[in-house]
Amino acid sequence: MPRGPSPPIASTAMNGPRRRVPPDQTNAENYYYIKQMAAKTAMVIKLIDGEEIHGVIEWYDRNCIKVHRSKEPNLLVFKHTIRYMFKENELKDDYDDVVSGDG
Repeated sequence: MPRGPSPPIASTAMNGPRRRVPPDQTNAENYYYIKQMAAKTAMVIKLIDGEEIHGVIEWYDRNCIKVHRSKEPNLLVFKHTIRYMFKENELKDDYDDVVSGDG
């Protein structure tokens, strides 16, 4: 038994533009490092073993960051050993809040 023509397939022109797949990398990490390096922001880097490193990020690459410390030797820190990092002045602000009873 013959069948009629099949219905047309909806084209993207009729449905509007297709959504893009999100990128694998947002480059947010790179932007953060660049911003902190340009401002020479004092940072606290907490390692997975609990050690804290205080200093300024001098440069970074895919695997590590170089931390300039004023009273101690500079360090090359592998990124996979970093638990988290934050601006040193945020530590002072949190401490001030606890001491004053705001936190």
